[in-house]
Amino acid sequence: MSSMIRMILAVMLAMWSGIAGAQERDFSGLARLDPGASAIEDSGNGVRIALSLSQGVPYRVFTLADPARLVLDFREVDWQGVEAAALDRSGKVSAVRVGGFRPGWSRMVLDLSEPLSPVGVGLAVDAETGRAQLDMDLLPVSEEDFAAAAGAPALPGWEAPGQGLKAERRPRQRGEAPLVVVLDPGHGGIDPGAEVAGIAEKDMMLTFARELKEVLLRADGFEVALTREDDSFVSLERRVALAHRMRADVFISLHADALSEGRAHGATVYTLSDSASDKASAALAERHNRADMLAGVDLSGKDDVVADVLMDLARLETQPRAERLAGAIRLGLKDYGLPLHSRPLRHAGFSVLKSSDIPSVLLELGFLSSPRDLKNLSDPAWRAKMAAALRDALAAWQIADAATADLVRQ
Repeated sequence: MSSMIRMILAVMLAMWSGIAGAQERDFSGLARLDPGASAIEDSGNGVRIALSLSQGVPYRVFTLADPARLVLDFREVDWQGVEAAALDRSGKVSAVRVGGFRPGWSRMVLDLSEPLSPVGVGLAVDAETGRAQLDMDLLPVSEEDFAAAAGAPALPGWEAPGQGLKAERRPRQRGEAPLVVVLDPGHGGIDPGAEVAGIAEKDMMLTFARELKEVLLRADGFEVALTREDDSFVSLERRVALAHRMRADVFISLHADALSEGRAHGATVYTLSDSASDKASAALAERHNRADMLAGVDLSGKDDVVADVLMDLARLETQPRAERLAGAIRLGLKDYGLPLHSRPLRHAGFSVLKSSDIPSVLLELGFLSSPRDLKNLSDPAWRAKMAAALRDALAAWQIADAATADLVRQ
């Protein structure tokens, strides 16, 4: 009990204190194309496409008619230094273009000189290096068949802006009702996240999210929902929209990244920053930052400047609450003797933290690239201890947050 009281007091004191900065470390970032190992060339009566990527990414393939085009969308590839025309060695492809087409999305477009349909599409990821190879063949089809198959597929998680869930605002929590916690298991489906020794981040985080949900529900005083209940791909903007649909009081995104250097270890808690607080946060944000979701406020018909102002105003109240939540989590993990990164409180521009009216944090439970962290994350007893620490941290934060509800302008 004394530990809980200390945690509550510490969270309330954090209202007047800042969160420490972060130290520099090079984190891996966006996928990049290796032009020297990639090509678009004729193969028999069709076209062979081979793209070599620095890491696996979610993607989709479709065709468009009038004129005939093949489209490859990625979430997300950095095209810097890529000469698209140099990739094209095919007489059946008249032009190749690459670039971004909306925040968090990148695209490759092939102009086709005749109707060609993609077959045998597949992306293979090397288990040791993490590099990915995307291969496909384009084979001739009739004009009628090409036109009938043309169009972007309606895939879950790839909704265009304005087609997602309607954001719903929940009144400020005052401790009188159960705390609504939305847990966000990172990655999923075609996006595995970090992969080490046959263990995928997406699977590990879903397992932990389910365990944490059970711990919170058994504690009473919590309502809990997950942004995904299975191994499915959910876009980042939809994760935030789901939190609003569930009328969340708190949003916690769960991750366990991997670094090529393999030195970092321990838990890290991120809150939102307009610009990442250090190079480590900036580069790591690239992996998670796939779209700028303007959630929680009706911004239809507003330009970017107005949208930014409205969100900044909403965050005047929300952001300090999120920072106190991060502080409570750090204290909870420390009280349970769980390993923390040397600088456990950081700021970054992750999209899942950009809700304007829900206190949101991204928790890196550890690093799969650290043998010690990997062993811990694979241990059910250790995960139970982590879940208990987060339960106590959320309980302490709820009490302290309710006590400060009348100290801010609503």
